[in-house]
Amino acid sequence: MKPSLNLSRNAFGKLVYTDEAGVDHIGVTPVRAFPIAAPNEGLSIVSVDGHELSWVDRLTDLAADARQLIEEELAVREFTPSISRIAQVSTFSTPSTWDVITDRGQTQLILKSEDDIRRLAEGQLLIASSSGLQYRIHNWLDLDKASKKLLERFL
Repeated sequence: MKPSLNLSRNAFGKLVYTDEAGVDHIGVTPVRAFPIAAPNEGLSIVSVDGHELSWVDRLTDLAADARQLIEEELAVREFTPSISRIAQVSTFSTPSTWDVITDRGQTQLILKSEDDIRRLAEGQLLIASSSGLQYRIHNWLDLDKASKKLLERFL
């Protein structure tokens, strides 16, 4: 039997968590403990004032209805397009405008500094654009030759 987490949506679309005492907490937010390294492990349900109300060891252990509500909420909050190709860069010094192809389509981002490219485990990169949007490269070594050549100038 899957662990139960009493979640629902109210008429305004807010996520509602009902605790063991029967108290409804409206507008809760699911927060991943390790969103990149272990996205399905360690998740906290947080109240509107930032207090943890519940802890989930593994998202996959939850009942399907609770898991679906959490995944819907996370999808809205964790919009991180994945870069599949770097078409061109305006200059090899920063700030630099990049034309990239993502899983959400073609776009431009402005890289303010080389420090905005963060190396993660297993060849992953997280790139912060000047607009505050985060872009992800799952494994920079898997990019096409031209994209790798452009990217290496900034690493």
